[in-house]
Amino acid sequence: MHISALLANRHENRRRKPFSVVMAVPQFLSKAELLTQGAEARVYRAEFLGKPTIIKERFPKLYRHPELDDKLNSRRTAHEVRSILRCRKAGIPVPAVYFVDYKHHCIFLEDIVGSSTLRDHINSAQRNSCADRGLHQLAERVGQVLAKMHDENVVHGDLTTSNMLLWRGTAAAEPQVVFIDFGLSYISALAEDKGVDLFVLERAFLSTHPNTDVLFEKLLKSYAATSKMSAAVIKKLDEVRLRGRKRSMVG
Repeated sequence: MHISALLANRHENRRRKPFSVVMAVPQFLSKAELLTQGAEARVYRAEFLGKPTIIKERFPKLYRHPELDDKLNSRRTAHEVRSILRCRKAGIPVPAVYFVDYKHHCIFLEDIVGSSTLRDHINSAQRNSCADRGLHQLAERVGQVLAKMHDENVVHGDLTTSNMLLWRGTAAAEPQVVFIDFGLSYISALAEDKGVDLFVLERAFLSTHPNTDVLFEKLLKSYAATSKMSAAVIKKLDEVRLRGRKRSMVG
C-alpha cells in the first residue's frame, strides 16, 4: 500500500476512535438507585452486606486520556477515603467507609438514615420564624466539629450547608452534625488552607441563607474557642476576605 494511503487510514482511525474507553457500568450499580450526578461523580443508594449504603462512583471522563483519567480518579478516591478515615479515627461525625472498589473508583459509605441537610433545616426554620436559639446552638456545634477536623489537618474543600447532615440517633437525643462529601478534601497543616476552607463556608453560608450573619459569627466564635490553632487560621481568613474584596472592586 502506498505511504499516502497508510497515513490516510491512520488519520481516519484516529478521527473515528480517539480513545479506547470502557463505559460499562459495574454490575453492583445496575440495581442501585441513582440519587444525584455531578460533573465528577454519581451517587447511588443501595444495600451492601445487609446495610443501607451510599455508593459514590467517579465515572470515566471522555474528554481525558484514559490513563490520565484512571490515575486522577484513583488519586481522588484515595484522598477522599483517607480524609474520612482520619476523621473517623478522631471521633469526628462522618459516614463509615464499608468498602472501596479502586478498579471502578467506587466508595461504599454508611447511609445516614433519617437525616436531613443543615441547609433544609435552616431554610425551614427561617420560613417558620422559629427556633432561633436552636439555630444558634447548631451553628456552635458546626464550629466545634469543623475546628476538630482542622486540628486533624483535614481540609474539606467544599464546605456548604448541603454537605452537613443533622441526624438524631434517638428521639430524645440532640441532633448530631455529620459532615459528608469529602471529594475535594486533602490533608494540610497550613493555616492558609484552613482559612480558605472557612472562607468557602462563609460565602456559601451567607449566599444560601441571607441575613444569617449572626449565625455565622456564632460558628466562628465556637471554632475559635475549640481549635488549638484558631488564631492563625482566623488571621488567614481575614487576609482571604481582604483579597476577595479587592478582586470584587477591580472586577
